[in-house]
Amino acid sequence: MRIVLSGGGTGGHIYPAVAVARQLESEEEKSVFLYIGGKRGLESKLVPQENLPFKAIDITGFRRKLSMDNVKTVMRFLKGVKASKAMLREFKPDVVIGTGGYVCGPVVYAASRLGIPTLIHEQNAIPGLTNRFLSRYADTVAVSFEGTEPAFPGAKNVIYTGNPRATTVMTANPQRGFASLGIPEGSTVVLVVGGSGGARAINRAMIEMAPFVGKGNGVHYVYVTGEAYFEETRKAVREKLGSLPNSLHILPYIHNMPEVLACTSLIVNRAGASFLAEITALGIPSVLIPSPNVTNNHQEANARQLEREGAAVVLLEKDLSGDALFAAVHKIIGADAARRSMSDASRRLGKRDSASLVVAELRRLAAGRKR
Repeated sequence: MRIVLSGGGTGGHIYPAVAVARQLESEEEKSVFLYIGGKRGLESKLVPQENLPFKAIDITGFRRKLSMDNVKTVMRFLKGVKASKAMLREFKPDVVIGTGGYVCGPVVYAASRLGIPTLIHEQNAIPGLTNRFLSRYADTVAVSFEGTEPAFPGAKNVIYTGNPRATTVMTANPQRGFASLGIPEGSTVVLVVGGSGGARAINRAMIEMAPFVGKGNGVHYVYVTGEAYFEETRKAVREKLGSLPNSLHILPYIHNMPEVLACTSLIVNRAGASFLAEITALGIPSVLIPSPNVTNNHQEANARQLEREGAAVVLLEKDLSGDALFAAVHKIIGADAARRSMSDASRRLGKRDSASLVVAELRRLAAGRKR
């Protein structure tokens, strides 16, 4: 199968597309891919590292307020559609998938105008602006959260597939996770991370709760600060404690996140959709601190989905402090029955076959194409 992938801006849009490509490769060795992304987006760096052919168009998003920049955005959109049509005509894909971000707009729209079957994937409980627009043109909309199908009332076909990143983590080796952290196998690990770039508010709470984590209860705390916050956070913790206990590990970034997640007992994190797909696939209980700085407050909506099912505790950033965070963590990590119950609930929400479900729908769309 020949497939065009598009998604950009954040890892949450990029990695699901990569997961679909890897699943298709595993099912059909001779699959051929083209990834169309934005010139300035994170995908321009990440996708080539995944050894996927990459081409770029120039596109930006709309501003919420009236602005002359929006006129420029419309012009870039129209130019992006024209450029995308040229790329699609040259590549001749069987199907096109968009996984979110502004760049999907011109790519998926162009494909629909050319009669190429299209699928868009929505990671969040509240749809983004681009996917709401594209749902009128795409042949299928795939959603990550069961029950959110009505968010696309004008779509031709809406299916629940989960998030393809869930499939990616299922092959992760927990022993390698323990080894990479320098933690003995079988240890209880609490992973605290504020997303790929880190989060200042979570780092502040981590610093405040540091005195509580080295009291010899056998729990290892792994703080992932983000590259930009690493030095200042580590310095602040050292000043507070004098020296770092063996149970506290402060890292700027984790490159083998699936393996580390596989050895994690409890996670404290933002509520990005791809991360939630990964932790529910593995059945990890969570304390979720949704970012308040996202469109339509969609991270809180994501987090509440897990909270309602008993898989997570939600702690809003306005209520975040070192005491509050440690209390939430200790309440779970210190009670085996509660942790097992949350783990079971998390696992029930996991959609571990997500990537294969998306690929199956892509095959169906490709097979029904009128040539």
